[in-house]
Formats: sequence, C-alpha cells, structure tokens
Amino acid sequence: MGMLTGDWLTELSPEFKKPYYAELFRFVKKEYDTKQIFPPADDIFNAFHLTPLKEVKVVIFGQDPYHNEGQAHGLCFSVKPNVDIPPSLVNIYQELHDDLGCYIPNNGYLVKWAKQGVLLLNTVLTVQAHAAFSHRNMGWEKFTDAAIEVLNKEDRPMVFILWGKPAQMKKSMLTNKNHLILEAPHPSPLSAYRGFFGSKPFSKTNDFLVKNGLEPIDWQIENR
Repeated sequence: MGMLTGDWLTELSPEFKKPYYAELFRFVKKEYDTKQIFPPADDIFNAFHLTPLKEVKVVIFGQDPYHNEGQAHGLCFSVKPNVDIPPSLVNIYQELHDDLGCYIPNNGYLVKWAKQGVLLLNTVLTVQAHAAFSHRNMGWEKFTDAAIEVLNKEDRPMVFILWGKPAQMKKSMLTNKNHLILEAPHPSPLSAYRGFFGSKPFSKTNDFLVKNGLEPIDWQIENR
C-alpha cells in the first residue's frame, strides 16, 4: 500500500492512529496479497500526491475506482493513457466542449487537471477487479471524510463540484462561506440528460477563481 506524503500527511496523520484505519490497512493489504485490486498499490494516494493541500483550488468527487484492467490510477474519472475513455468521462468532455469550446481529446488522462489544483478524489480508494463497490464501507469513507474536513477548514476560495447523489451527500460537511458549491446530476449516461448537460461547471469554476484573484484552470486535455 502506497504512502501518503507532503502537507496532506501532516493533516491526515492522526487518521493513521485510529482503530478504523488499522482495520482498513489490514483489509487492503490482504486484498492486494490475495486478489487483483485496482489501482496499483503505489497509486492509491495519487490524488493527494498530485494535488498538495496548499494548491487545491477545485475538488471533484468520485465514488470508487474503475474496476477494469489498466484503467484506475488514483484520480477519479481519469484513466491511464491508451485506455478507452469511460462513458461518464465522455459526457464530461462533451459538457466541457459545450461550456468552454474545448476540443474532445483522444484520451482520458486527467493529470493535467490535478497538477493545476483540481483534487480528483474518490471517496473509496481501492476496488477488487471487476467487482464495483467491493471495498465500500471498509473504512475508506472515514478517511476521505477526514480529508473533506481538512479542506472545509481552508479559508481560501475553493470550488467543490458535486456530481450525483453520493457526492451531494458530502454537502453537509461543506460549511465554509468562502467556498463555492456546484451541484448537478452525475455525468453517467444514466443521468447526464437530467441536468448535467448544460450545467456549465467549468466556466462557473473559472469565473469564481478569477473573481477571487486566482488563476483559472486550463481544462483542455491535449491529444496524446
């Protein structure tokens, strides 16, 4: 299991001493030792590694990692290069095109967003191959809720993008008046037509950042 580093480690280290995390660690270690688990163990905390706390401008919540071969690498909605773009991300790209005019790229690798301060955080950080939600309610939710509490205490302007009901259930934790909360249906093909399309999260985020004296996000993912 990969290690957390940097300023996130400073803030979240108390979680590692709690009983739930000891149980979670034992469970996850046994899963990696005995089954095929995604993402690769060294990628579990990639969202935190690629987007240090001090650099977070935007937070997008996912649920659990993609569970098919070669997809997950620790960032919600993102897949490794040369992997087919998943349906939800296809719809995210369509909305990005309609909102800001970005061209639709040939890959789903969202590291560029993460490196600009977009925290792409799944609420569950591991999953068994081909078994969606298999690591739910094992402790990851408590850990990522702790991360949300840390973010909520940050007084600098920040945008939280909540797509779908599981993400919107985190809204009650987001009480900081300096933050902007944007809600819409999930970009899944099952729900995108209920109001995700046309919600303009990317332009609204950038407008808020600029209004608060921050650099906007360059949302364009380039072809590879």
